[in-house]
Amino acid sequence: MPDKKSDTGRPVYIVDGARTPFIKARGEPGPFTPVDLAVQCGRPLLLRQPMPATAFDQVILGCVNVVADEMNPARVAALRLGMGENMPAFTVQINCGSGMQSVDTGFRYIREGNADLILAGGTEALSHSPLVFSRDAVGWFAELNNSRSAAERAKAAAGFRPGMLKPVIGLERGLTDPIVEMNMGQTAELVAHLFDISREEADRYAVESHHRLAYAQDEGWLKDEIEPSFAREGTVYDHDDGVRRDSSMDRLRKLKPVFERPYGKVTPGNSSQITDGASWIILASEEAVEKHGLEPKAVIRDSEWAALDPSIMGLGPVMCSTPILKRHGMSLQDVDLWELNEAFAAQVLGCLRAWADDEFCRDVLGEEGAMGTLNRERLNVDGGAISLGHPVGTSGNRLVLHLVNAMRRRGNKRGIATECIGGGQGGAMLIETV
Repeated sequence: MPDKKSDTGRPVYIVDGARTPFIKARGEPGPFTPVDLAVQCGRPLLLRQPMPATAFDQVILGCVNVVADEMNPARVAALRLGMGENMPAFTVQINCGSGMQSVDTGFRYIREGNADLILAGGTEALSHSPLVFSRDAVGWFAELNNSRSAAERAKAAAGFRPGMLKPVIGLERGLTDPIVEMNMGQTAELVAHLFDISREEADRYAVESHHRLAYAQDEGWLKDEIEPSFAREGTVYDHDDGVRRDSSMDRLRKLKPVFERPYGKVTPGNSSQITDGASWIILASEEAVEKHGLEPKAVIRDSEWAALDPSIMGLGPVMCSTPILKRHGMSLQDVDLWELNEAFAAQVLGCLRAWADDEFCRDVLGEEGAMGTLNRERLNVDGGAISLGHPVGTSGNRLVLHLVNAMRRRGNKRGIATECIGGGQGGAMLIETV
């Protein structure tokens, strides 16, 4: 891994942020589109700021499944939020890392002196993932459309087959890597195999995720983070609704493997949920903080992106977090709090096992031996994507937002937010509270 300088240029502060509740998909389009979600939490966030919405330099929004009616959702959201017709806005897409990429892009703009105030977010409505026709069906429609005579149209029509009307779920295709021809669940199975992670370990981790989120909700720790969302028909969504408070080993044990039957380790119960949600973070330079009288919550110290074999994409957090630790002379134990996206329980456990493995650390990370054990009491302390859900373009933003809030609540100083990324990548950010 090439060595890079960090913490250079101007300081970049996180001054505020908000997200919607994460709403579990239920087999039909949810109440909000991606832009709807971004507006629902963006409006109250902007209204409570001392500066007008037009004071921002630009808007950056992560989104993977962009719907046809909202091309460049960053710009559509900015206009609906009243940020002015002169507000530059663009959308970023790096699969699961999109919401963090927006923060990192804004971080670099401000650090290098090209901006002072940026609204960076992520949004995703996986329940609105499109249904697409098969290639055969598209070819038939094209032939029919290009027919010029009655005879040609009759000939084309004769080629119709009922199976052509069966759509393909776009989300399913999107979660399958085209290079290694493995879906994301299969990559988690491979990580589980490589690091000898048992089904029981994966299920136990999933139960813990649900119980931690339920406890955080009961204690009111997420109230300052979440802005209620209001559907057009009047329904109010005010909490993450994917949590299963009654989750237990007995319940999870009854579920069958999804991707590698009958002996696989990955089930619906120890995987992230298909969910809709949005999140925003306000980034500011020191000049903007002073000009607008803002109160910083945290400062971004460093960031890193890494890539690896797509078939083991779940190890991405190890590949991108380790260089940050090296640059700052830190060990795993020196990080007060970790937010590591729970794409799959086996994938999270695989990352922990990799850091503790002598051979992996020597051969892959260039270390003298194992880097050690990451304390589970510092990892995803309020649950994660297994209980919250994983709206793909949003999760990276939520990780950063919640890391800041959790560290401030607990009196922590230093944290890392990190995630694996479909296609074989990983992203990480080092954050310090102010």
